[in-house]
Amino acid sequence: MRHLLIFFIVFACTSSSVVVGLYLRKVLPEHHLSEQSAGVVRLATGLVATMAALVLGLLISSAKGSFDTVSSELIDSAAHVVRLDRVLAKYGSETQPIREALRQKYAAMLETLASDDPSRLARMDDPEAVRRVEDFQRLVEGLSPRDATQRELKTRALLLVDELFATRWLAILKEKVPIPMPLLVALVLWLVAIFGTFGLYAPHNGTTIAALLVSALSTSGAIYLILELNSPLDGVVRVSLTPLREALAVLGK
Repeated sequence: MRHLLIFFIVFACTSSSVVVGLYLRKVLPEHHLSEQSAGVVRLATGLVATMAALVLGLLISSAKGSFDTVSSELIDSAAHVVRLDRVLAKYGSETQPIREALRQKYAAMLETLASDDPSRLARMDDPEAVRRVEDFQRLVEGLSPRDATQRELKTRALLLVDELFATRWLAILKEKVPIPMPLLVALVLWLVAIFGTFGLYAPHNGTTIAALLVSALSTSGAIYLILELNSPLDGVVRVSLTPLREALAVLGK
C-alpha cells in the first residue's frame, strides 16, 4: 500500500508539472519561448534527464539484485532443510521428534512468508524467533551418538542448521534494506523539472498532452516496480514460495 501511495504521488507531481508547463507557455513573454531560449533549456534538460536515467538504472539494477539474492537464498534454504531432514532420518528413529519440530517450524515460517502481513514479517527476527531457533539447535546438540557414523551425521546436521538459519537471516536482512529517501526525492524533483520543460515547449494539443501523461505514468510505474522489487517478501512483486512448499511436502517422509 505504501508503494502504491508513492506511485500516485510521483504521478501527481510529474503530471502536474506538465500542466504547469503548458500554463507557463501561455503566459510567458514570446522571447522566453524563442529558439535560442529553447536550445539552452533543452541542453539543461538533457543533462538532468541523463542524471535521472542513470539513477533510475542504478536503482533498478540494485533492486533486481536484492530481489534475486533473496530468491536464491530462499531456494538454498529449501535445499538445506531437505538435506537436514534426510541427515536426521539417517541418524536413527530417535530423531523423529526433532524432524517433526523442524517440519513445524518450517511450516510456520512458510505461513508467515505467504501471509503478506508486514507485522508478521517484522516478527521473524524478534527475540522470540531467535529463541525458537536456538531451542531447535539445542535439540540437535543434545543427540548422543553411539558410533562414528552417528557422530559424523550429528556434525553434518549441526552444520546444516547453521547454514539454514544463516541463510534465513541473510534473506531477512536483504529484504530490509530500503531505498534512501533523499535519493528518491531528488529523482522525483528531477523528473518534475523534466516534465515541466516538456510541457513548456510542447504544442498545446490533445495528442502531445496524452503522450506526456502516458510518459509520466510509465516513469511513475518504473519507480513503483523498483520499490516492489526492493521488498521481495511482500507486496505485488514477490519471490516465489513454490520451492519452500515443495520442500515442506517432503519433510518427515
